[in-house]
Amino acid sequence: MTLTLLLDLDDTLLNTHIESFIPAYFQALAKELTPYVAPDIMLRALMSGTKRMMESDDFSQTLEQVFNAEFYPQINSHYEKTAAAIDNFYDNIFPTLGGVTSRKPEAKPFVDWAFSQGFRIAIATDPLFPRKATHHRLRWAGFEPEQFELVSSFEQFHFSKTHPAYYAEVLGRMGWNDGPVLMVGNDLDRDIRPAQMLGLATYHVDDESASPSGPVAGSHGKLADLRLRLESTDFASFIPSFKSIDSILGILSATPAVLNGLLRGLDSSAWTHEPTQNDWALSELICHLRDTEREVHQMQIELFKEKNEPFIPRPDTNVWAHGDYQHEDGATALIEFNEARRKTLELIKEVTPEPSAWERKARHAIFGPTNFKEVVSFIAEHDRLHIQQVWSTLKNL
Repeated sequence: MTLTLLLDLDDTLLNTHIESFIPAYFQALAKELTPYVAPDIMLRALMSGTKRMMESDDFSQTLEQVFNAEFYPQINSHYEKTAAAIDNFYDNIFPTLGGVTSRKPEAKPFVDWAFSQGFRIAIATDPLFPRKATHHRLRWAGFEPEQFELVSSFEQFHFSKTHPAYYAEVLGRMGWNDGPVLMVGNDLDRDIRPAQMLGLATYHVDDESASPSGPVAGSHGKLADLRLRLESTDFASFIPSFKSIDSILGILSATPAVLNGLLRGLDSSAWTHEPTQNDWALSELICHLRDTEREVHQMQIELFKEKNEPFIPRPDTNVWAHGDYQHEDGATALIEFNEARRKTLELIKEVTPEPSAWERKARHAIFGPTNFKEVVSFIAEHDRLHIQQVWSTLKNL
């Protein structure tokens, strides 16, 4: 049973000393951009852009796009004008800030051991930094970015770590494996609680040693203690549960974000490639998701608006057919799926003005007695299944 480890970076694998590092970082960037904008204006814009990224729940916009839309109007400039200076900053000046940080001596031995066990490892760092900055911080910690299956940054990700959808996006970008997952981090508000809200097991890294024989999931201790505890733990205890309202909504929000990230920039041959004669091409998969969203999922949710205890009919099998999809443009279908999913989430809000509405009863033609939460959870399960297919197809291109 392969374990997926999601590892925080700052103050988990690297002593970032965030109280010292962030001011040094901001001041250095302000100095580099002085020819284009006064430092006080730049700092205000930088803080405003960062705040907007942390608040954003728009799955159609990367955090980079969210930041740029907030930052550049405030400095009365545009990206192209400052691009060379910003590239120079992250290539040549940002690396000098490594002296503000320090390595955690226990980090590399733990990660090396985890790799030796065949664990899948992602660096689940808050994607508020550009890729170059995150890669530098990984090197300061003693690692190479290429070692890891995934490293989150603001060019690719759509949510900050305060959102459970961030963790769903990480797992989706890794193919939504059905196996055990453990999130390891030092920040309760950004690493632990949101991951738990999605349904993940967590390990809170702090300065207190905990019993080496206790359960790992939901526990705390030093990073150096984690190897010993994992060696004596049944990984079945780390199998996620995606049945809570928070986890369902997190997956529904993350799915278009995952697909937008995975499928960005594909050429036409990749969209239409069929791994085998019986497999769907990527364009067909996205068309199927779009039409299922419109014709099945939204219809089911609308029934709860119309009746107290609705009957949920068996889906029309025509929705599962895909003969005509071969002639559709996959990129256009993905935009249409984004729009359909946005409408679905709005409908869910209309049906659930209060938490108790999630327990509204219904009868399903296939599953029998059910309720609104279970019906919506079927959508999340459907999402995960098809992201697995998309990921597998991309791996075999």
